[in-house]
Amino acid sequence: MGMEKLIRKELLSFGGYSAAASPEVLEGKIEVAAKDMIKIDANENPYGCSPRVNKALAQYPQFNIYPDDGQEKLRGLIAGYAGTDIKYIVCGNGSNQLIDLLIRLLVNLGDEVINCTPTFGIYSFSTKLCNGVLVDVPRDEAFNINIAKVKAAITPKTKLIFVTNPNNPTGNLTPEKDIVELLDTGVPVVVDEAYYEFSRQTIMPLFTKYENLIVLRTFSKWAGLAGLRVGYGIFPEAIADFILRIKIPYNVNVAAQVAVAESLKDKDYLLASVQKLVNERQRLSEQLQKISWLTVYPSQSNFIFCRVWNIDAQNLHKKLQVKGILVRYFDQPRIKDCIRFSVGKPEHTDALIKTLREIGG
Repeated sequence: MGMEKLIRKELLSFGGYSAAASPEVLEGKIEVAAKDMIKIDANENPYGCSPRVNKALAQYPQFNIYPDDGQEKLRGLIAGYAGTDIKYIVCGNGSNQLIDLLIRLLVNLGDEVINCTPTFGIYSFSTKLCNGVLVDVPRDEAFNINIAKVKAAITPKTKLIFVTNPNNPTGNLTPEKDIVELLDTGVPVVVDEAYYEFSRQTIMPLFTKYENLIVLRTFSKWAGLAGLRVGYGIFPEAIADFILRIKIPYNVNVAAQVAVAESLKDKDYLLASVQKLVNERQRLSEQLQKISWLTVYPSQSNFIFCRVWNIDAQNLHKKLQVKGILVRYFDQPRIKDCIRFSVGKPEHTDALIKTLREIGG
């Protein structure tokens, strides 16, 4: 209790971020072994990374040497992929780290961050951690952003507006014209395109037109590198420069840098895996729509969001987990009765649908 007195008062009730369960943690607590679990709870790529990555990491000779702190080669490769200049690129230990760094850079005590809920929980997590004021603007019944309400929520203290596109956990896209309307307010708008490769929709063509536009992306989903944690942001030049200054030294490890380089050499292989998941997304959606107690929402991502009727969603999550099928449940307002299914391989879809029918009767 003595040490607890030293903790910042506003963090004493801080709940943290609820991440997806690890199969290793569940081993022995459910009916199947970790190796047999169907993990469709964290939007990971079930096809994994490029074979070039495994080969390059096995042969890499300098794990004893620190990575390039300035990320010059890495940023240059990503700039080529993103179609922009290296001066706008900064890489992070996942795009989560870049969200945190951006909030640290721009948000003072009492400054406001607009959050279009329900959406990715890290925006809330980092804003509260950095002593900012979170301004939640609820999405409509179809989970579209209410642009008029967002604009009405802007005050002189507003420092950032976050837009996940496609949105996580709901999977829907925000039209470009709506994002432009937000950009026209002059407030910095962060468009998180973590699932860009699945939607093929991007705001990047407007990057040079709007100095308040920030775009975030990741290699976790499309390139199968979630375990290596590497994301990148396209920032206005001055912001990019400052984020490079305030980031932790060597924040993107050598293995991640090697993996990105090899992934970008093997885009055709990886994008073929993305297309498999896009195709399976359609099949999964069609199969879920045949289950009478689910409402299936359209998705442009690598997951499908469903509202559950006549069955408790949290209980459904637990029943699936016992059967070795890990899905995502959100104990949050407006979506307590919802479940998110990551798109897996065809056999994962088959097992999920079979089990849902057994549970639902």
